[in-house]
Amino acid sequence: MLKTELIHPEILAALAGSGHFSQVLIADGNFPILGNRGPNARVVHLNLMPGLVDALTVLDTLLTAVPFQAATVMQPPADFKSPLHAIYREKLGGAVAWHEMERWAFYEKIASPRTTLMIATGEQRRFANLLLEIGVVKIASENF
Repeated sequence: MLKTELIHPEILAALAGSGHFSQVLIADGNFPILGNRGPNARVVHLNLMPGLVDALTVLDTLLTAVPFQAATVMQPPADFKSPLHAIYREKLGGAVAWHEMERWAFYEKIASPRTTLMIATGEQRRFANLLLEIGVVKIASENF
């Protein structure tokens, strides 16, 4: 039996095959997954219906299983502030580097060979896409 909250077999397999610097995308319901899929990305569809499963539920679950060292979001237009970005930053904590990228640069980053998992959600809030970079598990005696 697994001790982690994460029990989805495809997500577990993708994370187990990933390593330091691998990227995981939590995609909102509007993100064009197949048109931006990199050569090494496994796609998992959790978008059952609009609103289910939402991006925060996926993030909370991933945080129980994997350390992240960086997060990147798509920069929204000047007249829009994504309410999720502040929530993401709070959940990830201050030790996780935060980046915002222009739309096309963001898409290009996602399509790189470093992206190993793309999770399609039913998230309906705008600019909810979150690209996470896997960090390392620190042993108790390490201090970096």
